Order: sequence, then structure tokens, then C-alpha cells
Amino acid sequence: MLRLLTSLILAALALPALAGGEVTTERFYIDSPEAGLKLYLLNKHPAAMKRATPGKVILFVHGATYPSEAAFDVDLPGGSWMDYVAARGYDVYLVDVRGYGGSSRPPAMDRPPAEGQPFADTADAVRDVGAAVDFILARRKINSLDLLGWSWGTAIMAGYSAQNPEKVSKLVLYAPIWIIKEDAPVSGSGAYRTLAKDAAKTRALRGVPAEKIAEVSPEGWSDIWWAAAQASDPGGASAASPVMRAPNGVVKDLSERWAKGEPTYDPAKIKAPTLLILGEWDREAPLYMSEDLFGKLVNAHQRRLVVLPEGNHFLLWEKNRLALISQVQAFLDEGR
Repeated sequence: MLRLLTSLILAALALPALAGGEVTTERFYIDSPEAGLKLYLLNKHPAAMKRATPGKVILFVHGATYPSEAAFDVDLPGGSWMDYVAARGYDVYLVDVRGYGGSSRPPAMDRPPAEGQPFADTADAVRDVGAAVDFILARRKINSLDLLGWSWGTAIMAGYSAQNPEKVSKLVLYAPIWIIKEDAPVSGSGAYRTLAKDAAKTRALRGVPAEKIAEVSPEGWSDIWWAAAQASDPGGASAASPVMRAPNGVVKDLSERWAKGEPTYDPAKIKAPTLLILGEWDREAPLYMSEDLFGKLVNAHQRRLVVLPEGNHFLLWEKNRLALISQVQAFLDEGR
């Protein structure tokens, strides 16, 4: 199996800082395929852009716990990933699946978790992404766009790509989830689960060697991304003990499908050039998942697997985040 392993000593590389530039921000609320629910889309593009350039439109989606803004538009040292892509001439969108971030939260999230059933599973999320894609394609008068997902978001974006290959130009799977051979990366029961700040910070360091923690996750960085995540969930933030709330549809899929060897999509149906990228210390989406998935992308026009040193599942919030962002950007720009 072909595997591109970036074992370069990236700490010694002079990676560029995230570029600035005047960026226009727009927000949209579109209909979800679920009646009565709205989906939140954030859009950023160069202020001087009069029309979107085909091949330079991209949609990001979040993982199982945190909404898209808290993942891709956080002002950590070096700047926002979303701003970085927009400053390079791209029309960039983020979407929150139902129950996450700025999208509608079903009534079940206003009651104790045990009173409801898991919702917003991978199939629901693929339909929500489909609504976002159709909105973007119609708005920009284009036929296809790039997709990027993180963690559970890789199953969402890959699932959409398998169902709609003609609408996907390039596919980026950051920390891909595939068949689970160990403990599931997230757990919970009822309609949704909650996560407190201390538990979130502990989880974000999973897999990082103890002697590297201070270097990989500098003091104060976790407070920045946690504040962004908490701001997206006023209901959880206003609890006596503030928490983040996240739907349990993904937990249902992980336990009933992924942990039993049954994925939610067929990789052989993906045709777009595809990048799989992860950190070497990732314990939630270990390397074996990417290697297994890579071998099944038999009809992708191009496939690439990149492993970045000194990073875990939450590399986008860590010291080496610029290595991740730069590698992804190089893939997006290639051939354009």
C-alpha cells in the first residue's frame, strides 16, 4: 500500500504564518431536510471577490463534539484556518449539523438526556451537508466544490462524496474515522451527552507524551478554543455547571455500526482526489484506520495519506497546527 509519511522534522522548517488580507463574512440559515430545523452556514471570502472561482469553493464540517466555528475559525496564534483559506482566494463555508453550534437544536436537548433517543446520526448529517452543498452550488452557480471533514466529519463528507461523486472536486479527511478495533472515541447515552471544560482539556491531550504537553499545547490555548465552543451552546453554558452539549447520533453509529465492522459508506464509490491526514499521536482515529481506509479508496482519482509528527486528534488546536493547515492547502491548490 502506498503511504506518504511526512516524517520530516517540521519543527525545523520555516513554515509561513497564516496570511491576513481583507475578508468578507456572511452568515446564512437554510432549511434542514428535517422539517422545522435550520442549518447554520458561515461564509468567508476575499472582500475583492466578485464571483466564486470554480475549483476554489470549499465546505468544512465538524466532528462529533464541537461545532465548525470552534474547530476551523478560532483565533489561535497564527490565525483562523478559515481566514487562511479565504485569504488565498477561496470561497469558504462552514456548516453545523442539526443539534450543533448555530443550527437548530431539537426540543430533546432542552430536557434531560435520558428522556430522549439519540438523534443527528451520520445519515442525518449527510443529508444536512447535502442541503448545504446544494445551497452553495446554486448560490455560486457552480457544479462541484471541495469538502473537508474532521473526525466524525470525515464519515459525513466521505459518505456524501460516495453518494454524489459528481458534486465533489476534492475531498480532505482530517483524522479519519473508520472501522473501530479498540474503544470507541466517544460515548454517551440518551439524546445527547455533555462535556465539561476540564474533561475537554484532558481529552484534547490524549496520546500526547507527558513531557511534550506544555510544548504541544501552550498555556492558554485550550481556554481560547473552549471559549469558542462554549459560546456556541448558550444552553449548556448557562447550566449551574457549564457544559458543552452534543447529540448522540454519532455514538449510536459508533457502537452499532463502526465497532461491528459496518461502515456508513462505501469508499470505492468515492472518485474525487482524496487526502487523508492525521497526527502521529492520534488515539481517537489511530493510523490503522487511515491505512485501512486508504486501501479501499480504489476509485479515487488520486489518494494521499499524510502523517504529521508531534500532533494528536486535536492537531488543529496545537503548536503544529500550521503544518496541518499548510499540507491541506497545498493539496487544495495542487493543479489549480
